[in-house]
Amino acid sequence: MNNAFSKLHPVTILVFFLFSIGFSMFLMQPVCLCLSLMIGFATAISFNGRKTAVFSLKILLPLLLLTTLINPVFNHRGVTILTYLPWGNPLTLESVLYGVAAAALLCTVVLWFSCFHTVMTSDKLGYLFGRLIPSLSLLLSMTLRFVPRFTSQLKSVRKAQKALGKDISDGTLVQRIRHAVKIMSLMISIALENSIETSFSMKSRGFGLKGRTYFSVFHFKKTDLLLLVLTVIEAVCLAILWFTGAVHFSYFPSIKGCSTEPLTLLFYIIYTIFLLTPLVINCMEDVRWKRLTSAI
Repeated sequence: MNNAFSKLHPVTILVFFLFSIGFSMFLMQPVCLCLSLMIGFATAISFNGRKTAVFSLKILLPLLLLTTLINPVFNHRGVTILTYLPWGNPLTLESVLYGVAAAALLCTVVLWFSCFHTVMTSDKLGYLFGRLIPSLSLLLSMTLRFVPRFTSQLKSVRKAQKALGKDISDGTLVQRIRHAVKIMSLMISIALENSIETSFSMKSRGFGLKGRTYFSVFHFKKTDLLLLVLTVIEAVCLAILWFTGAVHFSYFPSIKGCSTEPLTLLFYIIYTIFLLTPLVINCMEDVRWKRLTSAI
């Protein structure tokens, strides 16, 4: 599937993710959690492919189970006692459900941040903050670039060391430690050298000087304006419904808040439409692309 959402203007993308991640972090209502988790998972697969499913099974699923199991051990609030733990503390239904909700919330935020990291590249961050806060823009760009570049260089260094028989998997325990220290020393030297080269490059380009011009390949189109306005309107409607208590939900001392009132149902509908925006844009672009290729 073509990631058409990433082709939008950086301002539009940033505003959408600010609201989507913000709502995902503070909405503990079960229906909203399920919507955000399922749509976030589908969006992550659309952006990152099958590796998101593997990542979810290897990391997010164990994290979900671990958080769910740990919370009832330390949290004993709630009025519905299921049983008593071996050390005498009660195990309550409310604490179990709250642990499930907290785990789902954590996984949801991780998924949406993975989508944000995929779409919001370093050049887009540089475009957004380059004129307002040049130092922050440079720091964000270097930070986002550092991890993949460091990983790639580490693989190259390890291949070279392995060819010499000096990898961390060669020799005795003491020799492996020495090899690891040497490899880490090489990586630190490479990282420092890259930092010096970057500083010289930025200085030669006039970074930080007054009157310096900026080049950008991003253009704010009518589509971006329309989507930005719709995103803000939907977010404002959700915020108003949220503050009026349409999705109020409490786990302690007893579970309260599940309702099917008109305002609550309206919140679900708007929230679903809001979260589905990237998927809808990608699907529309995918259909358009298939029509063009079939017509050729």
